[in-house]
Amino acid sequence: MHVTEDTLAVDLADGRTIIVPLAWYPRLLNATAQQRAHWKVSGAGYGIHWPEIDEDLSSEGLLRYIG
Repeated sequence: MHVTEDTLAVDLADGRTIIVPLAWYPRLLNATAQQRAHWKVSGAGYGIHWPEIDEDLSSEGLLRYIG
């Protein structure tokens, strides 16, 4: 997983990569680069949590959002 100034890219176990605009996630968009870099895997490997900004995203939710 990596975050740029305007996108979030998540690599899935099946080889796909999901890239979404940070504008969809205002907490991430407004976070500092340091806050965005501090994340951990959650939800038994199916989610991402940013403790400093209290943001949680799931791979299922990301797929639903772009689908």
